[in-house]
Amino acid sequence: MAVTWTIPSMDRDLKSGDHENIITTIHWRASDEDADGNTGSSYGSVGVTLVGTPTPYADISEDMAIGWAKDALGADEVKSIEDNIASQISAMKTPTTASGVSW
Repeated sequence: MAVTWTIPSMDRDLKSGDHENIITTIHWRASDEDADGNTGSSYGSVGVTLVGTPTPYADISEDMAIGWAKDALGADEVKSIEDNIASQISAMKTPTTASGVSW
């Protein structure tokens, strides 16, 4: 299993100094599924401050945005998110609680 990261949306400043369309916030989703169809996921947002010459908005790929989001989160937080998703999947395999009615 490998966690899949996606970027459903990004917020940007339309004009910032001499630059246009500067990414300020990346909304991310991380998810995984095992062979039995058990799933886990997490969603969040992270503010970013990109340094250097901005990448033109039209040239930003999802892979670039995922990298920026993970960098902003930091390696420990990325690991925590991915570990939590694995725990969700494990809990689905061996549930410890249930809900419903007896009739």
